[in-house]
Amino acid sequence: MRRPLEQPRGPSRQFLWELLTFERLLTGTVFHLVYWAGLGIIGVIAFGILGATVGVAIREGSVSGMLLALGVLAIGALGVFVAVLLWRAFCEFYVTIFKIAEDLHVLRQDVERERAGK
Repeated sequence: MRRPLEQPRGPSRQFLWELLTFERLLTGTVFHLVYWAGLGIIGVIAFGILGATVGVAIREGSVSGMLLALGVLAIGALGVFVAVLLWRAFCEFYVTIFKIAEDLHVLRQDVERERAGK
C-alpha cells in the first residue's frame, strides 16, 4: 500500500494543498458564477427577441404585422422559458455529480480512519 503524502502545516499552505490535491473542490462557487452568467446570456437573448418583435411590428405597420409580432413574441418567450429550464437542469446535474464526488471522498476518509484505528 502506498504511503499518503505529507500535508504541509499552516493555514495558507493547507488551503493550497487542498486545492492542488483536489481534497477541496471549488465547483460550488464556480458553478454559481457559471449559472448566473448563463442566465445573463439568456436574458440578453430575450431582449434580442423583444427587439426583433418590436422591429417586425414597426416594419409591417399593419394589423397582420402586429399579429405576426405577437406570434414572434410568444414563441420567443416560450423559447427563453425552455432555455432557462434546460440551463437550470444542466447546472443542477453537474452540481449533483460533484456533490456525489465530495460525499464519496468523505466516505473514503471514514473508511481509512476505521482501518487506521484497527
